[in-house]
Amino acid sequence: MNILDDHGRECLAIRVKRKLNSTDVIDALTDQFILRGVPAYIRSDNGPEFTAQAVRDWIGAVGAKTAYIEPGSPWENGYCESFNARFRDELLNVGGL
Repeated sequence: MNILDDHGRECLAIRVKRKLNSTDVIDALTDQFILRGVPAYIRSDNGPEFTAQAVRDWIGAVGAKTAYIEPGSPWENGYCESFNARFRDELLNVGGL
């Protein structure tokens, strides 16, 4: 899971795990909220780890709002999609792995 700042175009955190769950998402966002404050919106895809009731409740409780992208509409989250593709190409696929 990559956490990116849409405005500043900065990668704030990368969490690596075979399968992330709602607790992992909350932990990662908590760290960022402590460091940078609570943003107005959290934009994410509609993966189960992001749409879990626990995550939605927590985001609402801290005062942020969700901005889920529509399924099949990666252009709504273009910067993140571009970052993920470059991250994969430049770091994860090195040496044809």
